[in-house]
This record gives sequence, structure tokens and C-alpha cells, in this order.
Amino acid sequence: MKALSLEAPKQWKRIDVASPAAPGPGDALVRVVNVGICGTDISGYLGKMPFFSYPRIPGHELGVEVVEVGAGVTNVKPGDRCAVEPYINCQQCYACRRGHTNCCEKHQTLGVHCDGGLRPRFIVPARKLHFSHKLAFEQLALVETLAIGCHAVNRSGLQSHESCLIIGAGPIGLATLEFVKLTGARTIILDMNETRLDFCRRVMGVKHTIHLSEKSEQELRDLTDGHLPDVVIDATGNTGSMSNAFSLVTHAGRLVFVGITTDEVHFRHPVFHKSEGTLLCSRNALSADFTRIIGLIEQGRIDTGPWITHRTAFDDLVDVFPSYTRPETGVIKAMVEVGE
Repeated sequence: MKALSLEAPKQWKRIDVASPAAPGPGDALVRVVNVGICGTDISGYLGKMPFFSYPRIPGHELGVEVVEVGAGVTNVKPGDRCAVEPYINCQQCYACRRGHTNCCEKHQTLGVHCDGGLRPRFIVPARKLHFSHKLAFEQLALVETLAIGCHAVNRSGLQSHESCLIIGAGPIGLATLEFVKLTGARTIILDMNETRLDFCRRVMGVKHTIHLSEKSEQELRDLTDGHLPDVVIDATGNTGSMSNAFSLVTHAGRLVFVGITTDEVHFRHPVFHKSEGTLLCSRNALSADFTRIIGLIEQGRIDTGPWITHRTAFDDLVDVFPSYTRPETGVIKAMVEVGE
């Protein structure tokens, strides 16, 4: 069975892997139809993702069809179209017992810590499958990206009367944007890429955007009645941006890091302490987020139409993947058609 492996940073390899056996109790055999390419995959390719291990079959944004289920599985059946919640948790550790399955102490993300979906079929715990009778496989492959944004906004506690700055208009920033808009809060996007800001205004309906410059803080104050945003969500994964974000939060405000960096983040403690700021990290998402997002897409409250800007066949991915790492190519979401 064909598969694609990252043997080391920037080193793709086309490999053959054994076809999966019949699923055991609690598991399901799935056929992979679509795989979304995200920032984690790109960071893994570039060698900038701290949790990525090599060699690895990537792919965690998945639209799949259930082929066969093991004993005791009742939540899905053969033929169901599903999104995959790729965060494999142990269900036993202290974090899991308290419901924090997204940051399990023995956490394994498909395509990052263990092999993912850039292969035609594999076995997955059936509890990690979320089905829909209405959504297409490409839409289901988008659910995980949206879940990252959903969880980040939930972590922030953002309210409708507040203001929120999203730093970074890449896929994770846009996923966050979807859920900031749903709160009704005043929404502001900051990025250094004017093409992405134009996309936010034109396609995503964002009224307030700021192009990164020396005047950015003053422009931000002008949009927040002079007091800076109540919530700042940094989706860049850039050390400089994350360090600077501490200075952009209002007094008693909240800063959420949903992007991740391998480098140190610096801030002057008296500045953040004086304003009694709160720093939050947002990792992965919860099962309930997947359920909610599938419902929102089915209801038409989230439009997935603008998201997919690039498509490629499985056999072509190795050749085109380097282009996805370059911002000037305008990639929001690339979707891979796997096939048998």
C-alpha cells in the first residue's frame, strides 16, 4: 500500500506499507479520501515543529469513510463519512480524567507523533470519528483546522461586548476568526501580508485589518477606544510576534498563544504584571469542538467554500509541497486527494 513519509526535514519519500488488518475491539478501519495540509505539516517539513518526529507519515486533517468496525463500536458504521479527531489520548492520566484530553500526558497526534493519513487506509480508535450525513469529504477534512480556532476562542473566554485582535491571517488565524465572529466581539486582524489581509476583508467580511508597521499599536488603539483589545490571540508561531503581543493587551486582558515556536518568548514582566494580564496556551481541541463545528457547517453558519485554495493528487504532492511553504503562493488550505 502506497504512503508518503517525511524521513527528515525537507526529505519526502514514497514508501510501501502493509495493508491494515481487521480492526480490533473499539477500533475502525477507514479509507482516507482527503487530507488537508496545515501549518503543522509545513513546520514538520521545514524542521520547525518541536513535537514532530521522523520518519513520519503526516496527515491529521482527514476526511475518511468507515470501511469496517471492530467489536463494541456503536458510534459509526461502514459507509459513514467522518472527520477524524487526531489527538490520541490515553484516557487514564490525570489530564484525561479531568476532561483535558487535548493535552493528555501521553498524547499522540496522528501525523505528528505517530503515523497519519497520507496513505489509503489505516486503523483509528472509533471514538475519534465524527460522522456527518451531509458534509463532503473535503469539508470533513477542514473540521480539525477549525477545531484549533474553536478551542483557542473558548480558552480566551471572549464575550460579545469585548474586542479581539488576531495576529496572523494564516489558516490557524482564519480558523480562530470564524469563532471570534460568532461571539459578536469587535474583530481586528493584524498581519504583515497584504494579500492575506485583503482576503480577510473581501472574503471573510472583516471590517478592521492592520498591516504590521511602526504605527500598528496606534492604529489598534484607534480601533479600541484607546485601551487596546480585551483579548489578543497570536496565531503566528513567530517568536518576535509572540513576544511583542504582551504589549498589545489591555489592562486585565487575556493573551492566547495558539501558534507554537521552538524558540524562547520574551516579555518584560513588570509591564504584564502591572496590567494583571492573563497568559493562556491553546493546544489542539476537544471532542465537543468537532461535534459543534460539524453542526455549524451543516447549518450554513460556517462557509467552507473560501477555504480550499489549492488541490493536488496524492502522487503529485511531493513535487508541489515546497510551494506551499511560500506565502506568495497564496495558499490558505491545500487539499490532497488520496485515492486507493
